[in-house]
Amino acid sequence: MEKTLDLTRRDGLPEALYALRADYPRDTWQRHRNFDGLVAFWLDRHLMFRRLAETLRQDAEAAVDGAIAPRQMQARLTRFGGMLLQQLHGHHQIEDMHYFPKLVGYEARLARGFDILDRDHHAMDGLLQRFSESATGVLQNRIEPGAFHAEITGFEALLLRHLEDEEDLIVPVLLKHGPQGLE
Repeated sequence: MEKTLDLTRRDGLPEALYALRADYPRDTWQRHRNFDGLVAFWLDRHLMFRRLAETLRQDAEAAVDGAIAPRQMQARLTRFGGMLLQQLHGHHQIEDMHYFPKLVGYEARLARGFDILDRDHHAMDGLLQRFSESATGVLQNRIEPGAFHAEITGFEALLLRHLEDEEDLIVPVLLKHGPQGLE
């Protein structure tokens, strides 16, 4: 894979993969007739992932600053970290096994983009493993909140890059073709 397409190095997808973006700009998505239902649900899931990562990062910052007790941070890390791990892993499985193959059938010219997103998911498996190990270290008092903060900050940045790229590729396809056969 080209280094510029690697999740850890890219700042977006290649312009050719945004073939539908001009016809379906982000600021019009919610008004489109195909938005409600699957698209709205899918974007809500992405919003949940963003909020969970942000909450975990903010909690780690608060623990480093002494603004929240270690036990409180650990309790929130157990709850929100577990939710992020479980939900994100399941979400990626559904996308890889169900959504991506069907969406490629709708827009074969975007197949390279779906391959990139699939590779992101495999890369994120390793990131999720590192996140899990770091979180476990905090919960077992083997890792300081500052080290966990660095881990979650890096993870969050890559998660946000992936979610944005995924939305820019997939939502226009769903808006154009509708959710039939995907729900």
